[in-house]
Amino acid sequence: MVKTAVKYNIEFIREKALRLVQEGRIQRNQPIYVLCKYIPYRDWLNVELELEKHEFLFRDCIIDLLSCENWSEG
Repeated sequence: MVKTAVKYNIEFIREKALRLVQEGRIQRNQPIYVLCKYIPYRDWLNVELELEKHEFLFRDCIIDLLSCENWSEG
């Protein structure tokens, strides 16, 4: 059985970050680097390259990554 690699594009990373924020596992004001706790080590280089490609730094806040987050009134 061959495992297929997960493609870590910017949308996948944003969705992962949003899900973690909604679950309360990370906060919007934390640096993007906290995502490394939730992404397998072997895949982190791919995530790092994708973030750099879109001009994100590890010290940038999660909220910067979620800049297009939709808000709804409850």
